[in-house]
Amino acid sequence: MNGVNISFDNSQTYINIALQPSEFDSEVNIKDVYARLDEGECKGLYISEASLKSAVDTANHFFKTNDGTVVQERIGERRNAEVEFRISEDSMKATLIITTPYGGKLPNLKSIKALAVKNNIHRGLSVKRIVSMLEQARVAPPGALVDDVVAKGLPPRNGRSSRFIPLVPNALDRILRPQSNDGQRVDMRNLGEVICIKANIPVLRRTEPSKGRSGFDVRGGKLQPSPGEWVEFKMGSGTAVSDDDANILVSVIAGMPKYKDQIMNVDDTFTCNGVNVGSGHVNYDGAVLVNGDVTEKMQIKAAGDVTVNGFVESAYIESGGDIIITEGAMGKVNDNSSDYTCKLVAAGSIHVQHGQGIDVQCSGSITVGRQLAYSRLRCGGGVTVGQLDKPMGNLFACEIISQDKVEAGTLGAVSGSTLKIDFSQGFNLLLERKDSLDELLRQLRENNLKHKEKIDIIRNKRVPEELRPKVNDALELFNNESALLEWLELKAVEVKNAKEAYQTDIKLVANKRLYSGVSAKLNNRNWRSEREYDRAKVFYDAHQWVYEPIV
Repeated sequence: MNGVNISFDNSQTYINIALQPSEFDSEVNIKDVYARLDEGECKGLYISEASLKSAVDTANHFFKTNDGTVVQERIGERRNAEVEFRISEDSMKATLIITTPYGGKLPNLKSIKALAVKNNIHRGLSVKRIVSMLEQARVAPPGALVDDVVAKGLPPRNGRSSRFIPLVPNALDRILRPQSNDGQRVDMRNLGEVICIKANIPVLRRTEPSKGRSGFDVRGGKLQPSPGEWVEFKMGSGTAVSDDDANILVSVIAGMPKYKDQIMNVDDTFTCNGVNVGSGHVNYDGAVLVNGDVTEKMQIKAAGDVTVNGFVESAYIESGGDIIITEGAMGKVNDNSSDYTCKLVAAGSIHVQHGQGIDVQCSGSITVGRQLAYSRLRCGGGVTVGQLDKPMGNLFACEIISQDKVEAGTLGAVSGSTLKIDFSQGFNLLLERKDSLDELLRQLRENNLKHKEKIDIIRNKRVPEELRPKVNDALELFNNESALLEWLELKAVEVKNAKEAYQTDIKLVANKRLYSGVSAKLNNRNWRSEREYDRAKVFYDAHQWVYEPIV
């Protein structure tokens, strides 16, 4: 390429070009110049596209007009790497940006650390990440950007508010946790003593709130935590704050302790050695403890928990709390399975060691120690047959309405007796809640939008002084409506998440065997086992029931 001369200055830093139109054979093509620059010492150096184009265009113009003026231009240079730190607005992280060099030098770790200090980055700097970025920059093409977060602050950990620790277990918790003999083997028949405490016994302890842990930002500033708060006792019935320790709740009466929703109650307890014709029915405004059997056609109605340390036969038990039967419950069923002689109704949960021919209804969960058959169950939670950590009991020939998983060792029986499990009720309640919330939100959004337009018009106009109070009232109403809309939006998201979680949670789990005749239902989606399976689970996914073996 005649008439084109490319050279470095004396410092070997800058690239100069000299174009002599009088020596051109034809117009210079800029692509040919780039090809020449990409050879030898100029390869990988920075080239200014604008400067080179300007020089070539001027020289070509001189060539066409037979002007022999030499065109000289600085078109490039050898550039070192560029280093920049960017600190976030909250000063909790710093990002390092390295622009790779054009034939120049790459900084070392020491210089980058010094530059970080110069940029007021004093804490949380990661040497490992900087070294990794330098390694990436060495192999990256010239002018490439390598960026990453290299410094992070430590957010403060706020103090934890005071917590409540029950000092006596609920009767149901104790029953579901078999006692160990000599601290080793667990005896499934040893369910411990049913607790009934005396007066002036500590039942609940309040822990002291913690101060939290301070943090720091990348600039070295200290971030103070918010200390935890003292949470006041929610006083339940039969309890009082101790005279000796303000953080201890004690019982004021003898009775049965019940801790729920951070409230400790000590229910006045009626204790008897059995409920039969001799004792008569029991109707008590408190807890009931029966150290014996409940015989046929007897009734127990209690405002608190009902604990039967014995057997229940064809009786009616109604509780405002939990029902605990440490042995078993049995009743008779008519031919069309519509009437049961043994009925258990509870506002809380129900535990039976084993059951047959019983009608169970509760708002909580149902747990069975060993086996449940020929019964009808309706609960607001799940059904577990066997130990809680790994249920291995038997469940067959029952009709169940559940709102959580049903788990047992064996589901169904060899005879093929039907086990029907319906999860529709809880799901439909959520759907109704969601539909009503969505409709309410739709109306509120429309009204809020109309009101916003009116408020904007009022704000853009000059309001007479005598109307100012009315305008302020209207603004306050609009702000209240907007706050209500925001709250409802959050509630709608909660209900939507609850609906999705419900579909994830419902399932059948058989830890030993799943026999034919077991069916699961969620509205119009049904699944039925037509043969015998080994350990398996059946869950709801993508609007259909899915069978999956447990490996």
